[in-house]
Amino acid sequence: MKISIFIGTACRALRAGNTACAPEPSRHGRRSATNATPMRLLAFAALASASVWSLLLPAQAQPAYPNKPIVLIVPSTPAGVLDAVARILANGLAQQLGQQVIIDNKPGAGGNIGAEAAAKAPADGYTLFIGFNATHGANPALFGKLAYDPVKDFAPVSLLAAVPNIISVNPSTSVHSLAELVALAKAKPKQLSYASSGNGTSTHLAAELFKARADIDIMHVPYRGSAPAVADVVAGHVPVIVDSVVSSVSQVKAGKLRGLATTSPRRLAVLPDLPTVAESGFPGFESTAWLGVLAPAGTPNEIVNQINAHILKVMSLPATHERMAKLGAEITTSTPEQFSAHIKSEIAKLGKVIRDAKIKVD
Repeated sequence: MKISIFIGTACRALRAGNTACAPEPSRHGRRSATNATPMRLLAFAALASASVWSLLLPAQAQPAYPNKPIVLIVPSTPAGVLDAVARILANGLAQQLGQQVIIDNKPGAGGNIGAEAAAKAPADGYTLFIGFNATHGANPALFGKLAYDPVKDFAPVSLLAAVPNIISVNPSTSVHSLAELVALAKAKPKQLSYASSGNGTSTHLAAELFKARADIDIMHVPYRGSAPAVADVVAGHVPVIVDSVVSSVSQVKAGKLRGLATTSPRRLAVLPDLPTVAESGFPGFESTAWLGVLAPAGTPNEIVNQINAHILKVMSLPATHERMAKLGAEITTSTPEQFSAHIKSEIAKLGKVIRDAKIKVD
């Protein structure tokens, strides 16, 4: 009778899931014509017991994260500042996590192409994004409607670094200082042109801010990344460039570009003789790019926090500090919450600057 009661209870539960089981004994204890043999009852009892236990046991544990390569989307061409910092981080994370971190360069539209791709990626921790002060600061004001929301479509992980820009010219020009560049631009309005790494990038924004401050009119020539922009200025196709210190420093040191000033608040360790814009007659001027790591919105908090912890470890390593210093970049890691607040603040601040200066993409 105990077995019959157990089977009856288990079968009633299993019937809810359309699972076949042996017929129950009648309430009066009589065996029906179709009643099972004792051996079949025992078999059904074992099956019912296994089914009930499977409902009670916890779900099978998921594989530990990460168990496959991670893709890091970089919204620029190789050799630019975003790519250089991303590769330092990727190498360190690969060692920390025991998985490959693959760089996926998606340049164009001031970083918007890469940002859109990252926003639409699965929120499983296997796609990360290098965001910067264009994709998550200036672009909403520069471009208007975007195919992604810089706040709602992303889970901030950590800030990484602050990187200043350099204003340089081709050495064949007669310009040897920022003051001389301003004088030439005022003498020849709309006749000079400058190269940048693209519409809406930090280099474009820095140049337009300087133009507004110096009251000069120089035509913008946007490129798809720093590498082609630098190459064309070195070749003499464009006379002026505003570019990241990361992608310009080697050309300045080699004499292929003539550095005029840095947009940082203080002189750079990698170019100590290069004055700041503020020192060159424009007190208080500063325009420094920042970059950080984000994941698609909906990425589990435990994964976000795990990645954040590994980023902090990588960026604190002496080898990382040495490599970043050579680039002229300053490490500025953060918590996810601090990065989130920073993004919202930058969108508001840069949006006002862009509207006040009437900066537009070309």
